[in-house]
Amino acid sequence: MAKTKPTRSRKPDSAARRSPCPVACSLDILGDRWSLLVIRDLLLGRTRFKDFSASPEGIPTNILSERLVRLQQHEIIAQIPAADGTKHRAYQLTPKGKALGPMLKEMRDWGLKWEKGTRA
Repeated sequence: MAKTKPTRSRKPDSAARRSPCPVACSLDILGDRWSLLVIRDLLLGRTRFKDFSASPEGIPTNILSERLVRLQQHEIIAQIPAADGTKHRAYQLTPKGKALGPMLKEMRDWGLKWEKGTRA
């Protein structure tokens, strides 16, 4: 039987988690190199694909597209019409995504305290 490719609207399957540990589950969603940086950008007021791809970390556009889909599937972000009225789409954090703000602030504060040469 042929496997079908998941669609963009498919919700993540909790049975696919490697364990019920909440840290492991969080890392399964957010533990890659890019996802938290996209969330950081949203918290800083960036909303468009071009804004995320222009971040200094240089996320490749194919990876950015995949991360945006994954964050939508996990209901961390939502796609909305662009504020300028164009056909382009924008993104915003859901309440679930906004709840990551304090954690990112703590990560920022840790980096500022312990890693020389960092700045906010």
